[in-house]
Amino acid sequence: MSLRNLEGHDDFDITWPWERDDRLRRGATAVLRVKDEAANLPFVLPPLLRCTDAVLLVDNGSTDGTAEVAIETARSLGLGERLTVRDYPFAVARAGAEHLEVHERSVHSLSYFYNWAFAQVTTAYSWKWDGDMVLTREGELSLRDLGWQVGREPVVVRMPRHGLFLPDPLEDDRRGWLDLGWRNREEWGFPTGPDFVYAKAFEWEIRRTPAQVRRVALPDLLCVELKHLAGDEFAHWTDPASFADPAGSWRTQRKRREWEVFHALREGEVPEGVLEVTAPDGVHVVDHVVRTVLPAMKRVTQGTYRSGSRAEDAPVTLR
Repeated sequence: MSLRNLEGHDDFDITWPWERDDRLRRGATAVLRVKDEAANLPFVLPPLLRCTDAVLLVDNGSTDGTAEVAIETARSLGLGERLTVRDYPFAVARAGAEHLEVHERSVHSLSYFYNWAFAQVTTAYSWKWDGDMVLTREGELSLRDLGWQVGREPVVVRMPRHGLFLPDPLEDDRRGWLDLGWRNREEWGFPTGPDFVYAKAFEWEIRRTPAQVRRVALPDLLCVELKHLAGDEFAHWTDPASFADPAGSWRTQRKRREWEVFHALREGEVPEGVLEVTAPDGVHVVDHVVRTVLPAMKRVTQGTYRSGSRAEDAPVTLR
């Protein structure tokens, strides 16, 4: 049975894939819900298109040509058949107080938006992906190998990622700051089924998952999350200034770390655990980090770089 939205937009009612006549096929789909991510997609999409069976990009009102960049990127790789672009034309509530005020069956609700996007999936597994997450080669191979395994039994996969903070690309595309002082391992891979749908939660949407489902975590240093110092990285939050309050919600600790690093770097300070990276001439810092810096680092589970370390003179192990 379809989940009807309160506004009566019949074309955007939700029909779950397991309720349709089409049988779910084996494999995995990466689902990106994006708005104005044109600058990031040339880095994000190539490894994702290579390692998944399908990529679904849901464009939520972009004004920078996001959809066109996605289509051209996939076409240039010869993988255009793996990319599907859908348009979601409704303004979606920002996380936090605005999200709490919107009914979860409204087209403006975060949880409704996510459910609509994932209802388009036709594979047995899906990856919740953001338009700023870039895989290393090892990360790409890991997801590709998982793609044929995760459909055999219900399993949820945690994907680690580290923030990579970037200056204005027009001023400097060789320099960046990699946050190794915070390891974010959110649940990012899910089976497609009625036990794994989104519900309205506190500051944001949450994916319901049975307690008995097996969970696995991929190792660190497989993925970076691009953060632009010249942009508004917190526009999707109702009150991002609240992250500056140490007594704020424990649920926003990750965002508080991003807020602190973001504003420290804007002020010219390099916080503890943040590594400054300079790419060689002619190499973009994002490519340098995912192709050279992260693969050279030894896998560890504890420790951080000292404040002010630089990629060219720091040891490869964290300390």
